[in-house]
Amino acid sequence: MMDFIMVPTIMGIIAFFTYKIFELFARRRERILLIEKLTYTELTGNIKAGELQMANNNFNALKLGCLLVGIGLGLLIGFIICMLSIPNSIEPTYHLKQTMGIVYGSCTLIFGGLGLLIAFIIELKLPKKQ
Repeated sequence: MMDFIMVPTIMGIIAFFTYKIFELFARRRERILLIEKLTYTELTGNIKAGELQMANNNFNALKLGCLLVGIGLGLLIGFIICMLSIPNSIEPTYHLKQTMGIVYGSCTLIFGGLGLLIAFIIELKLPKKQ
């Protein structure tokens, strides 16, 4: 019954771990640069008060919320598309199940991606206001 969600779930897991690997290497590079900056300022003695404070702008809740809203909206739109355009979608045959799976999967991925894009745009706009 839930065969339509398997492909987006697997793709989401693969994308998540790929993102985490790239983030790991990027943070490692940032930490190395910060350590180099600290050793340089210790040697020269020119440390300013706000220089060591780093803004921790993690928008994980925003990203997850927008992703889940996008996935939910994608499933709802996929359901509406299936009910309006596919005849006999209440008791579908094999081919109709495959078609419905494609509609559900594509809508879920499209709206999930749009949710993440909206979260990214919000992240870019928020620091400018502060």
